[in-house]
Amino acid sequence: MSDKRTLPTDVSIITTYRCQMRCQMCSIWQFPSDFKKEIEAKDLEILPQLKFANISGGEPFQRMDLEDIVEVAFKKAERVVISTSGWHYERAIKLAEKYPNIGIRVSIEGLAQKNDDLRGREGGFDRGLRLLLDLSEMGVKDIGFGITVSNKNSDDMLWLYKLSKQLNMEFATATFHNSYYFHKDDNFVTNKDEVTANFKELIKYLLKENSPKSWYRAFFNLGLINYINGGQRMLPCEAGNTNFFIEPYGDVYPCNGLEDKIWKESMGNIYDYSNFDDLWFSDQAQRVRDLVKVCPKKCWMVGTAAPVMKKYIKHPTQWVIKNKVKSILGKDLCFEDIPYYNVGQNPLQGDLNYSRMTPFTDTKGVKHDPNLPLFED
Repeated sequence: MSDKRTLPTDVSIITTYRCQMRCQMCSIWQFPSDFKKEIEAKDLEILPQLKFANISGGEPFQRMDLEDIVEVAFKKAERVVISTSGWHYERAIKLAEKYPNIGIRVSIEGLAQKNDDLRGREGGFDRGLRLLLDLSEMGVKDIGFGITVSNKNSDDMLWLYKLSKQLNMEFATATFHNSYYFHKDDNFVTNKDEVTANFKELIKYLLKENSPKSWYRAFFNLGLINYINGGQRMLPCEAGNTNFFIEPYGDVYPCNGLEDKIWKESMGNIYDYSNFDDLWFSDQAQRVRDLVKVCPKKCWMVGTAAPVMKKYIKHPTQWVIKNKVKSILGKDLCFEDIPYYNVGQNPLQGDLNYSRMTPFTDTKGVKHDPNLPLFED
């Protein structure tokens, strides 16, 4: 439970919902935010001191004042990373010249043809790769690319991994989700055998590396296999405790995986507070954290999985050690028996039917009748 001694460490700043891409797995571009009403750099001065800030969108480079936002972000966080399509090459290069310690992650959904098909803009792969190559030549260290795996690109994921190793760049993975943020409710992997087989190959590659960071990424990718197969999260979701999202209009949410048809509730809006502590420790913020504890979704995204992997590090470490040894010895890895770690989480988390079955009492002592579901179907 959060109290006045536990401020968050990570923030994702959704600077805009405007985007020039036309991605198949995300429809943000169909619901652009009003640029006249989007949060400005001065509005972010309210943020506490953090370890990590991700600047995202939509496409953050649609913001002509992005440099101002980055300036504030670096005052507030030790590390700042921008998630981008890589489309706005010149703007990204200019920003990196001013802030050479910036992190840049380019979203690439496959090799050239596959990427451009999935992201809906011809030439997207070329622009993204050119940006990364030039950033590397400039000496920018914190760069890489990531893929959102769907039904159509899991094979290309393995080629992109190999490309990242050749270029000595970071490589991140995700699988598509449904949420209010993506404006999608039909993102489901249907060719599960093919997709999970490719994730298993990636895990094998990662465990063969000499980097412990890669070994823990193997564990994260195991969680993606588990998510695709509908399994219970290996570790609980604790969104809204160490991490949070700020929307373009100032609302603070625990994550970007919420769905209107299930539940979606703001922790508060930064415009309504003079300091962040008052928002973070408000009754409303605590209510949202209570809802997270019994959230019926089973998301597995890096923004909410990484914090609990770090918090309950002994559990991923056990899996890593066991399977790293197997990898060294040439033995089969443990894919079939995906672990579930009981760390005291509410068993109702991840259960879409719980509200019809079991009463729930929140921190205010309010008992919710199972015949009056807290979450709508």
